[in-house]
Amino acid sequence: MVKMTKSKTFQAYLPSCHRTYSCIHCRAHLANHDELISKGAERRISLFSPQMVNVGCGPAEERVLLTGLHAVADIYCENCKTTLGWKYEHAFESSQKYKEGKFIIELAHMIKDNGWE
Repeated sequence: MVKMTKSKTFQAYLPSCHRTYSCIHCRAHLANHDELISKGAERRISLFSPQMVNVGCGPAEERVLLTGLHAVADIYCENCKTTLGWKYEHAFESSQKYKEGKFIIELAHMIKDNGWE
């Protein structure tokens, strides 16, 4: 006889009392709304604090972005493996240092959950 147990789908769940952002592809929780730092130009990307969940990180590489040269690593959903955006590992310009350790999520890969009106 096989005993069926309810397995945990995601590595981490955020409290249901908070507005959250989730992966649009599999609905894995990514961040609380409180972790949103800013929205990018034309609102296609958002900058989040390092307290993201269910997110994996690839190797860092140097890229020239709109705000200059940065060392960034692609980030992906740990559940469905979809690339979500990137993590700022190092900023070469002093005016961009505040981004180090923070995450960019492309809005095309994110959905709002829990109490958005």
